Amino acid sequence: MTEATPLTNPGRPTGAAPRSGPGRPAESTARSGPGRPAESTARSGPGRPAGAASLTRPGRSAEVELLKQRGRGRRVAAPRRGGRPGVPPGRRGGLLRGLLRTARPKQWVKNVLVVAAPAAAGRLFTGRVLTELALVFVLFTACAAAVYLINDARDAEADRAHPTKRHRPVAAGAVPVPVAYAVGGTLAVLAPALAAWWTNPAVAALLTAYLGMQLAYCVSLKHVLVVDLVVVTTGFLMRAMVGGLALGIPLSRWFLITTGFGALFMVSAKRYSEAVQLAGTAGATRALLTEYTTGYLRFVWQLAAGVAVLGYCLWALEEGGVPHTSLLPWRQLSMVAFILAVLRYAVFADRGTAGEPEEVVLGDRALALIGLAWLAMYGLAVANW
Repeated sequence: MTEATPLTNPGRPTGAAPRSGPGRPAESTARSGPGRPAESTARSGPGRPAGAASLTRPGRSAEVELLKQRGRGRRVAAPRRGGRPGVPPGRRGGLLRGLLRTARPKQWVKNVLVVAAPAAAGRLFTGRVLTELALVFVLFTACAAAVYLINDARDAEADRAHPTKRHRPVAAGAVPVPVAYAVGGTLAVLAPALAAWWTNPAVAALLTAYLGMQLAYCVSLKHVLVVDLVVVTTGFLMRAMVGGLALGIPLSRWFLITTGFGALFMVSAKRYSEAVQLAGTAGATRALLTEYTTGYLRFVWQLAAGVAVLGYCLWALEEGGVPHTSLLPWRQLSMVAFILAVLRYAVFADRGTAGEPEEVVLGDRALALIGLAWLAMYGLAVANW
């Protein structure tokens, strides 16, 4: 009668372990030694079966399951003490950061156009103008943020299939869709109400019109040929008008013509660049671009640039019956810088690299210097120095 090994488990054949070898007990492990049971581990103790798993302790079944999932190649976040289980530590405060990103802080520079009308009238540094313009800037920024939040919440499903837009906070899941709708709707209600209380009804009416037009754009107008260009251009024009409305400054026809067609020039140049860069890439851009031809968009930005230059030149050459007493004719000289700026910007439009206007202006040193020279001469002309 063959004597059984004292360490074999019931129901398991002797010598079945794959690690057995000559001179080694069949069921012993690499860590077994003299005086140590073959199936026991370093963490076994009183009241624990000798063959228990090394990491299994009372109350640790959740950790064992977590380790098993990680062993299968799954990325599972460990639970935090005092926090929500399964939430990575990097997500702390992620909702607020996601809301801020959805509000597009980089686009807030466009709202600086609220100073355009007061600057053109020479009233930028008089009285409490800067304080009132700062308030108008904040209110317009709140309206724009409301539009971005509602737009991203509405387009969340479509953005998830887009190679770039899928990284937006709402599409990526950092900001829940109901939260984006709630915050956007709250801003859309509060901004015009505060404008009516702190400024005047004209500003509140303009902000309400801006919200209605932009929300209609998000729902349907962005799919209508030509109308989409007009809506985006009108948004820029409203930014330039709101400062004058807040301060009761009358807006001249040349100001409206130059600002409106200048905005159309930049918007159509951006659309043209998108159409050129993403031609033949299905699903990589807005569907409406497939209905525009590059020739048509080129015609639009060339026409808009010509009208903007003409409107500015007519303003510069019109003295308005007031003789200038400045050292030099700054109004007329500023035409040179304005035309050079338009021509320089047209270079990027023609190449198909005129994306966001602020990136084009700040990314090209020559264009930035021309813009500063124009601002200096324009300021001297308005101040009549």
